[in-house]
Amino acid sequence: MRAEQIQRIQNLKEKMLSQPRYVSIEQALIITKTYQENEQDSKQVKRAKALYNALTQIEIGVEPDELIVGNRTKGVRYGVVFPESGISWVDREFETIPTRPQDKFLVHQEDIKTFREQIVPYWKGKSLEDIVRDRAGDEVSAISSVVKINQTDHAQGHICPNVKEWLETGPQGYIDQAKSKLGSCTPQQKEFYECVILVMQGVQKFMRRYEDLLKETAKAYPDHAQDLMQVASICHNLQTQPTHIFHEALQSLWFLMVVLHMESNASSFSPGRLDQILYPYYQKDIDDLTLTKEDALELIECLWLKFNEIVYLRNKNSAKYFAGFPIGFNVAIGGQDQEGKDYCNDLSHLFLDAQEDIGLPQPNLSVRLHEHTNDALLRHAVRCVSKGSGMPQFFNDKAIIHSLEKLGISHEDAMNYAIVGCVELTTQGNNLGWSDAAMFNLNKVLELTLNHGVCLLTGKQLGPDYGSLSTYKTFEELEAAYKKMILYFMDKMLVCCEAVEKAHIDVLPTPFLSAVIDDCMEKGMDVTAGGAHYNLSGIQMIQVANLADSLAAIKQMVYDEKRIAPADLVHALQTNFDGEEVMRQTLLHRVPKYGNDVEWVDELGAKWARFFRQELGKHTNYRNGPYHTGMYTVSAHVPMGKNVGASADGRLSQDPLADGGLSPVYGRDLQGPTAVLKSVSKMDDDCTTNGGLLNMKFLPDFFKTETGITKFCHFLRTFVDLEIPHIQFNVVSRQNLLDAQKHPEQYRSLTVRVAGYTAYFTELAGDLQNEIIARTTYDNI
Repeated sequence: MRAEQIQRIQNLKEKMLSQPRYVSIEQALIITKTYQENEQDSKQVKRAKALYNALTQIEIGVEPDELIVGNRTKGVRYGVVFPESGISWVDREFETIPTRPQDKFLVHQEDIKTFREQIVPYWKGKSLEDIVRDRAGDEVSAISSVVKINQTDHAQGHICPNVKEWLETGPQGYIDQAKSKLGSCTPQQKEFYECVILVMQGVQKFMRRYEDLLKETAKAYPDHAQDLMQVASICHNLQTQPTHIFHEALQSLWFLMVVLHMESNASSFSPGRLDQILYPYYQKDIDDLTLTKEDALELIECLWLKFNEIVYLRNKNSAKYFAGFPIGFNVAIGGQDQEGKDYCNDLSHLFLDAQEDIGLPQPNLSVRLHEHTNDALLRHAVRCVSKGSGMPQFFNDKAIIHSLEKLGISHEDAMNYAIVGCVELTTQGNNLGWSDAAMFNLNKVLELTLNHGVCLLTGKQLGPDYGSLSTYKTFEELEAAYKKMILYFMDKMLVCCEAVEKAHIDVLPTPFLSAVIDDCMEKGMDVTAGGAHYNLSGIQMIQVANLADSLAAIKQMVYDEKRIAPADLVHALQTNFDGEEVMRQTLLHRVPKYGNDVEWVDELGAKWARFFRQELGKHTNYRNGPYHTGMYTVSAHVPMGKNVGASADGRLSQDPLADGGLSPVYGRDLQGPTAVLKSVSKMDDDCTTNGGLLNMKFLPDFFKTETGITKFCHFLRTFVDLEIPHIQFNVVSRQNLLDAQKHPEQYRSLTVRVAGYTAYFTELAGDLQNEIIARTTYDNI
C-alpha cells in the first residue's frame, strides 16, 4: 500500500486499541421501552419493533479516517447488555465486571443505577435466562459438573447468513419479497413477513443515519471530505439498491454483520467464503480500472479492523469457557469449486496480506486445503502463520466434505462448506447449526464410573452407582459401566438442550436473521422454529486425549500388568495422589500416551468418541434435525478441568484438560509433530462434523529460512493426506509469553491461538496464560 494508506490503517488500529472497553445499557433501555409500549403485541412483533427502534435510535459515530463504517454502539469493543436474553446475571455481577479474572469491562456507575431502576424491574422473570431456569434450571444444575449447557442466557449465533444473496438483494429487495408474499399466506406467516418488512425498513434508516453523519463529518474534516462523501454515497445507494462495486460490497457486508449482532447479541456470525463471494465485485472494478490491488487491500484492512470492534459480554462463568472475547467472524478462503477444482484468486492472497499487516484476533481467518491446493496459496498462508498472530488456521476438504455428506448435507452444500466461530463447520446461508449446544465432559463421566457415581471433589452422588474400579473384575466390565454412565448423562443433557431450544423459539424469534437464511422466507417461518433448510445441533466431546491416557493407564497398570491394585488407585484418586507420587509418576511415564502414534492408546480415544457419536446420532433435536458431535473446547479445557478430580493418567485434581479437542495433553507428545498427526488421524471424521480442533506450537526460528517454509508446507500436505479435519498453530517463544505476563503493557497487541480462535494474550486470565505457555513447542518436523 501507499504511505498514506498505511498511515490510515495504523491510525485506525491505534485508535481502536487505545479506547477503553465499557458495558453499554443503551440498547437495553431502547428494548425495554419498546416492550413497555407494545405489551399487546406478540413476541415476534416486539422483537421486530425493538430492533427497528435500536436501528433508528442508537447513538452512532464515525472516525474521519474510516472507509467502512458502522457499529452496534458508538464506543469500540463495548459489551452490550441484552435484556431479552438475560439480566439476572448482570444484576448479580455488574459491580464486579471491571475486576473479574477474565474479560473485564469498565462500568459507568450511573448505568448500574439506571439498570436496576428501569430495566431489571420489567424483565425479571421474562428473559431467556429466566425462562430456561424456570423450565429446566434444576436439570441443568444437576448435570453441570459433567455437561455445560450453552445458549441459556444469550441468543443463538454460530450462523453463516446468505451473504451472496444479501449483496444481490439489499434491504429493499427483502422488503419487496416479503410484500409479494402477503397476499397468499396464513395469519402466522403474515406476521412473519410484516416483521421482516419492518426490520428491513429499520436497516434502511440505519444506513441513512450513517449517510447523514458522514456528510456532517465531512464538513468538520475537510481534509477527509472526499473519502467521507464517497462512503456517504455508498450508504445512500445501499438503502435501495443491490451492491455494484467492491467498496459497496464490503460496506454492505459489514452492515449485515452489525445488524445481526444488534438483533441477537450473539457470537459467531460468520461471512463464509469471502474470496468466492466478493470476487465478482473485485474483478469488475479491476477490469474497469476503478480499483487497484493497493486500494482493495486498504479497504479489506479497514473491514478487518471493523471485525475487531465488536466483542461479546458474557457472565463470569461463561467468560472462563469462552475467554478472550471470541466473537467468531470466520472468513474462509481457498478450497475447491463445485467441480472439485482448486479455488484461489487475488482476494485469497489479499486477505492473507491483510492478516499479516493487521495481526489482530478478528476475523478468524481459515484456509481450506485439499490434495491439489496450489503452492502459492499454501506458502503464502505459511508465511502468514509465521508472523505469530495464530492465523490462518487450516481445514481439510478431504476429511470434511464426505463426512458432511454422510450427515445428510447435499454434495453441493458440502463442497461449499464454510466455518463459523472457532472451528464449527457449516453450510452457507441455509443452516441453523446450533453448533455450541453443549459440552460433554467424558473425563468427569469416567471419574464417576470409577467411584460409585460419587464426585471426587465434593463427595456428592452425581451419577448412578454402577460400581467402582475396585468392583470391576475386568477392563471390559469397566467399559460396560462407562457406557451406561455416558448414556445416563446423555439422556439428561438432551432434555436440557430441548428445553433451551423451546425457550429460544418462545423468547427470541429473529426476523432479520430469518430473512437471510434460505427457506425461511419461502416457509414464512422463523429460523429458531425450524425455518432453515438444515437444522442441526452440535455437542462437544471433552477431552479425548485425557480419556485415552487414563483408560490406557488403567488397562495396562491395573488389568494387564497388575502393577497397581484397583483399590490403591481408587484411594490415590480420592486423595489427589497424596503420598503416592511414585504411583503418579508411574502412571505418567510408564504408560504410552495419546499423541505418540501408539495404535492401541489412540484407538481407546477413537473408540469412545465413536461410541458417543453413534449414540447421540440416534436422537433428533427440537427442530427435527440431527445431533452430531465436535471435538473442540474454546477455552473450556481450563474450567472443565477444574470440575475433574485426580485422574488415572497422573493428572492432579482440577488441572486443565488437554487443549484444543484433538490435541494431546501438553508435554506428553514426545515423538514430534508427525506422530501427533498420525495419532489424531485415527479419529473418525464422522466425530468432528461439528468441528475438530488440533493445536500445535512452533518456535519462530523454524520459519526463518525457505527450507523451513518448504518443510512446513510438506507437513500441511501430510495433514491433508491423513484426513485430519483441522490444524492451527501458535508461533511464539516461551520467553516472549513469560515476558508478556510480567510486562503486559509492552505486549498489548500480542495475539495467541487459544483454541479455535485468536485472542490478546494479555487479556487472558493467568491460569489460561499458563496453560498456553505449558503447551509442547516444536522446533522441527
